[in-house]
Amino acid sequence: MKIRAIITGTTGMVGEGVLHQCLLNSDVGQVLVINRKLCGVTHPKLKEIIHKDFFDITPIEAQLKGYNACYFCLGVSSVGMSETDYHHMTYDLALHAA
Repeated sequence: MKIRAIITGTTGMVGEGVLHQCLLNSDVGQVLVINRKLCGVTHPKLKEIIHKDFFDITPIEAQLKGYNACYFCLGVSSVGMSETDYHHMTYDLALHAA
């Protein structure tokens, strides 16, 4: 069975690398990217959803069915953020998405 992967955060360094590896890998049949802005990549395996609020995925929930892998690469820089806000936008967000 081919991997059908969801990747978030492909506009960042880690997510972009994960995306390129998935697109190059013959074991990956389809890639769904969910970002806050366009990733700028086109590929026959790639489908992209722009979604702003990762704390509420109900508007796109139906489009997530049928995938069997997820790479959660979404994150923010800690520069200028309080520890509480950084924890919320990284740790809390990752747990909520899971």
